[in-house]
Amino acid sequence: MRKTQLVLVALGVTALAGFATVTPAAARDYPWCAQGGEYDYPGECSYSSYEQCQASVSGRLLYCDRNPRFAYSQVSPAQPRSHRRPRPVAPY
Repeated sequence: MRKTQLVLVALGVTALAGFATVTPAAARDYPWCAQGGEYDYPGECSYSSYEQCQASVSGRLLYCDRNPRFAYSQVSPAQPRSHRRPRPVAPY
């Protein structure tokens, strides 16, 4: 009886230690998405090449397109420029 309790405690501690060290999976955006059909926008974005995506969508009434999150995250947004000209300072 004592051994059984010890084994159960050891299993519980091991399981708890395993859950404590688990980190969430890192989300990664791939450059190509399968779009259309049952997929909402931007689609199933899990393809690193256009050829991979084409092979996956073949016969599924889907199409491949660039992942907008991947495509637009590479470019930093342009700084808005002022359309107003500075007013000339009158000499005194």
